[in-house]
Amino acid sequence: MPSGSRRESSSRFLAAVLCVLAAGFVPARVARADDAPAGTMLALDSTRSHADFEVKVLWLIGVHGRFGKVHGTVTLDRERGTIVADARIEVAAISMRNHSYEEWVKSPEFFDVANHPQIRFLSDPFPSDRLREGGEIAGVLSLRGLERRLTLRVEPSECPDAIAGACPVEANGTIHRSEFGMKSRRGTLSDKVDLGLSVYLADPSGAPGKAQ
Repeated sequence: MPSGSRRESSSRFLAAVLCVLAAGFVPARVARADDAPAGTMLALDSTRSHADFEVKVLWLIGVHGRFGKVHGTVTLDRERGTIVADARIEVAAISMRNHSYEEWVKSPEFFDVANHPQIRFLSDPFPSDRLREGGEIAGVLSLRGLERRLTLRVEPSECPDAIAGACPVEANGTIHRSEFGMKSRRGTLSDKVDLGLSVYLADPSGAPGKAQ
């Protein structure tokens, strides 16, 4: 083979080897919620997400509790720029400082966990930028077998992508317990129950999130 042809073949071979090596060292892109196509359903991270409640005794003393795991989904519609959130809260695993209160709030007088072990919030479609900028999210709350409209107030987020899983979505709202059949102790217990949620989206890549 002429020397010119040998040099040309060697150059082509070297170029091919360099391309293969370069491909092996391309850094992997971090998975983001933006990678999901329109209409994709993504899971909430039940390990890091949590929900709390507080009701006032004698309208002065706040009695605080934390529900069990929060799980569910968010459905992204990128063509319309909207999101639908479906969150389910485990009620049977409530934790409170006073264990006697735990048994009471689980009883038929309050959350009635034996018959209604979950609370569900299903949102109306809302603009996706609301998770970053904050604002109201309306939907339906299902509690003790009853459904009522509820509006949650979402806090602004400093994350560039509030649904990427790196930061929580913080939201709060207020219900009237009498609207859900909890009408006892009206003389000593406030009718208002404050709800708070801190929700993370699970990593779209499938990697487990770090517990907080």
